[in-house]
This record gives sequence, structure tokens and C-alpha cells, in this order.
Amino acid sequence: MFEWYFGKSFNPEKDIPSLSGKVVLVTGGNAGLGKETVTQLAKHDPEEIFLAARTRSKAEAAIDEIKQAVPNGRVSFLQLDLSSFRSIKDAADQFKARSDRLDILINNAGIMAVPWSKTEDGFEIQFGTNHMGHALFTKLLMPTLLKTAEEEGSDVRVVNLSSEGHQMAPGPGIIYDQAELERWGTWRRYGQAQLANILHARELQRRYPSITATSLHPGVIATNLYDPFGEASSFMRVGKWFMSRLLNDVHWGAKNEMWAATAPKEVVRQTHYWKPIGIKSGGSFWHAQKPELAEQLWTWTENELERHGY
Repeated sequence: MFEWYFGKSFNPEKDIPSLSGKVVLVTGGNAGLGKETVTQLAKHDPEEIFLAARTRSKAEAAIDEIKQAVPNGRVSFLQLDLSSFRSIKDAADQFKARSDRLDILINNAGIMAVPWSKTEDGFEIQFGTNHMGHALFTKLLMPTLLKTAEEEGSDVRVVNLSSEGHQMAPGPGIIYDQAELERWGTWRRYGQAQLANILHARELQRRYPSITATSLHPGVIATNLYDPFGEASSFMRVGKWFMSRLLNDVHWGAKNEMWAATAPKEVVRQTHYWKPIGIKSGGSFWHAQKPELAEQLWTWTENELERHGY
């Protein structure tokens, strides 16, 4: 395994402070980076970690494994399909019925380089899942986040996973016409979704200064995001095998999101996009560093959510 990025030394066992009394929610927590993040955070005594995932059986199997590693860990399942606004609303309602606080929201889930399709609400599948889904989920949980932030000594975080894939976004940065997106390749569509995750965190921090919002690149990691490549052809299966030998593992890859969720907030608030581990970056200067694009995306997203009744 090669570590392509070098940043701050970060040991989850020693460097994550006590999370006593805190409630954490991790989307896509049943596998890969999300599962590793839940496992490591559970070791630091949070009040509860909600593991949000689409498939109950996979989530419950992951929770069983996590509890074997952390017997005293308090981890529970939250049903969530980020490609469905109905599911997102149900998940937010379920969460609010079960907890009156939320200290750390890690928007970890995502899909990558999948074939063209749309969500049930009419958005390109990658943009609709990675950005629109998380934007709605965060919006519905915002009252709880803000209420928690009012408490003395609070430290509320929203962490969006993005990647250096945002550099592949289309020339305009964000293409709002979902039908127009079909003529762009899957990697360009993925780039747009990843860019949107950065811009969302940037504008979230500006509009809600009582919380700490940021985004990050986890590194080039061997996770189940690469599964579609192994299904494509024999050649791609061989390529996937070689990649798995060269890329970093999830234990290392989860460190940057754990760092962003738990490092001193005055440090994390310094930028809206971090490279691993804890390397300050603003992302692409032609898109990610443009505040006007972040504000434009926010306004468009809010209008779309309102059009769908949210």
C-alpha cells in the first residue's frame, strides 16, 4: 500500500477526544470509509451513533461487526436511501423522533461513475444522490443541529465527503439542466456531484456560522465504489485487482473524515475543503474557490427542494 498524500499525523485511538454525550450520524455507514469511521468513533464513548444506510440487512451485519470490535459501542440503524426524497424525509423524521440533538453529521455516502439514470425525483443519479440527497437530509436535520449548537460548549459539525474527482466537473462547473447532463460522460457527471459537495459545505458554513461545516478528499482508497469496474469486463476486473494492491486501505482513508469531525474547530473552520490528512486546500480555483458559484448552487438547490415540497 502506498500513501499518496502526507499531512498531519493522526491516530484515531489517541487523537479523537472523548465524544461523551454526543450524537453522531454517518450516512453510508455500513461499508468502506463510513463503517471504519463509525467503528473508530464508537471507541470514544458517544451517546449514540446512527448508522444510516439503504439496506437493513447489510447495515445490521455491519453493526454486528462493529460491536464485536467495540462491545460497548452504541450504534443503531437508520433507514436511508439518498436517491429518494421520500426516504430522506422518513429518515429525518425517524431520527428526530429518536434524538433531540445532533453533534456530528458526516455525509459520507456516495456513488461513483455509474451509468446514466435519474433518481425518482428526476435528478441525474450521481448528482441526485451525492448532492441533492445530502442537501435535503442536512436541511431537514438543520433545526436539530442549530438547537444543539445553542448549548454552551457545543461543537457541531457537518462534514461532506467529496474528492479530487471534483476537478473533472464540466466546464461550466454545475450544469443544472438534468436532461443536458445525459450527454456528458459518467466521470464528468461524477465530477459535478463531487464539486457540489464542496460548494454545499462552503455555503453551509457561511450561512450557519454557529456550526462548523467543511468537505474533504479522503485519498485514493480501495473501497466498494470501484465495484462497478469489476463488473464491466475481464480486463476491468484485472485492473480493479491491481488497483486494490496500490491504493490505500479504508483504515487510512477514513482518517481525514475523522480528523475533520473531531479536530479543533478553529482549525477545521479555516477552509471548506481538506486533503488528507488535514492539508488545507480550497479545491479547484476555477470552480471550488468561487463563492458566487456556491451561492448560485445553494439558491438553485433550495428552489428545487421547495418545488418538491421541502
